[in-house]
Amino acid sequence: MANEDLIRLDEQLCFMLYAGSRAMTRAYQPMLKDLQLTYPQYLVLMVLWEWAHSSHSEATVKMLGERLRLDSGTLTPLLKRLEQQHLVTRTRDLEDERRVMVAATEAGLALEKRAAQWLKQASGRLDATGLNVERLRQDLSGLLDVLSRHAG
Repeated sequence: MANEDLIRLDEQLCFMLYAGSRAMTRAYQPMLKDLQLTYPQYLVLMVLWEWAHSSHSEATVKMLGERLRLDSGTLTPLLKRLEQQHLVTRTRDLEDERRVMVAATEAGLALEKRAAQWLKQASGRLDATGLNVERLRQDLSGLLDVLSRHAG
């Protein structure tokens, strides 16, 4: 590939990921509007739903940040807003007050079923496109791992 072709927008993986992320977030807007959530709030709840089903013993704000790859400056306002909406609770660990435990409330857990119904319909539409969604997920996960190791 010639040097001038390397800098073309359509050759940029970073642009495809950026534009794809924005398009995916827009595709989620009908569900998010129905659930009265922002996309980052939805991501927080997805992790808390996973943990609720697995009895995750380390359901701390720190672990949540690591799972979502978010720093505390970004995560804390998200959790505060979700707490104001009565969708999550944060409590200090009785054995170690430095640790803050986080969990979805009953109202927060109730949103999972509605989100799952929407996702089932949306995934059916995506499957109909012929894209290999599982392969795409694997490739993106691999890319994220590579980029995370080499970031800095």
